[in-house]
Amino acid sequence: MTQKPFPSEQVSALLQTIDPKEIEDNAVRQKVELLLNLIEQLNSKVKDLEEENQKLRDENNRLKGEQGKSDIKPNQFKGFKENHSSEKERKTPTKHSKSSKKANIKIDRSEIIEYPQSELPQDAQFKGYEEVVVQDISLKTDNVLFRKQKYYSPQTGKTYLAELPLGYDGEFGPGVKALVMSLYYGAARLRGKLPPQSCLGNMTQGKLLELLEDIGISMSAGYLSNLLIKNQSDFEAEFNEVYVSGLASSNWQHLDQTSTRVKGVNHTTNVICNPLYTVYSTTLKKDRLSVLGVLQNTQELKFILNPLTYELLDSLNLPTKWNNRIKLLPQEIVFTSEQFNSLLDKHLNKLGSQHRIRVQEAAAIAFYHQQSLIPIVQTLVCDDAPQFKLLTDNLALCWVHEARHYKKLSPFVGCHQQALDKFLDEFWVYYP
Repeated sequence: MTQKPFPSEQVSALLQTIDPKEIEDNAVRQKVELLLNLIEQLNSKVKDLEEENQKLRDENNRLKGEQGKSDIKPNQFKGFKENHSSEKERKTPTKHSKSSKKANIKIDRSEIIEYPQSELPQDAQFKGYEEVVVQDISLKTDNVLFRKQKYYSPQTGKTYLAELPLGYDGEFGPGVKALVMSLYYGAARLRGKLPPQSCLGNMTQGKLLELLEDIGISMSAGYLSNLLIKNQSDFEAEFNEVYVSGLASSNWQHLDQTSTRVKGVNHTTNVICNPLYTVYSTTLKKDRLSVLGVLQNTQELKFILNPLTYELLDSLNLPTKWNNRIKLLPQEIVFTSEQFNSLLDKHLNKLGSQHRIRVQEAAAIAFYHQQSLIPIVQTLVCDDAPQFKLLTDNLALCWVHEARHYKKLSPFVGCHQQALDKFLDEFWVYYP
């Protein structure tokens, strides 16, 4: 007599209640654990086979001229399989406490509002004030006529003219320039230093001209365009100072990459930071040479052949015959990218493209570690991507990326689900 199978709902409910730790007999407990692990493996294999079977059905229907199963995306990510982010777990929840809205409001001026004395009864007694904070903004011109003193010396034959105050350059003062920059960019995005997503202002030049005209500022479209696009040397100098100071502030830096689009072309935004600063640098590629350029704050890499170069070439598995031929080239000389490529074209013209890249990487990394223009990163905290390896003396894998491996697990048995939840809780206690 064939026994009828249990409904899948009952099987699933039963598996959620089994806990091998409650079994006293050691031999029985080991067998139950073995069976539960086997169920997990079979359940995972069934899911993979179901997905593969559905793909084959869709392909079969397509070949017949029919449509496959509709690929309807969910409105939001749910569960372990789709959402592997650890943002929720890694942030310690804080108790919400409602604070006063007035606490962070800057008071620019105070004004006493008097009650009409004629409307008060004769026995009215003064009881102090009731405070009301009203926020407002005033956009008005501050046009200044500077009368610069001018002197002439017959003895020297020169004219001496007083300079404008610091911050005043050309026909417009620092207030107008700061307002225009803020409304157009919304962040200090200068020549690709920050990704396009950081343009939070996003106000067009036409609307900016309308706003300035309404306020009472007369600015030409050409001057506005030049102000927004050209003459950004001061901002770039400030960016460079922040970056160099940030690199010098700690012997470790955190580096990650994310995709972005620049004028319709795929680029990579490199985010390098520590608790004291954050810098964004957008590059066309995400390879090791691009990352090396980010660490040096330049895309004009330089190269050198020295003992470190050959140590790196050994780690990069360059064949010995090419390693020996490279040692015949000029040593301890700094080359530009053009000079180094010409050297390789002349003396190693049969070097394969992959091996050529490895030689470039080793020579560029060697130069980075012997230069003194920018602080050298001792420890890089990042994921396990190959482009981050060999750049620094030490490499520390990011715990946020490590947690994603466990977030991808989707156990079927109840005790396994509890074990995973407990492990992740302990994981984020260890890595706060």
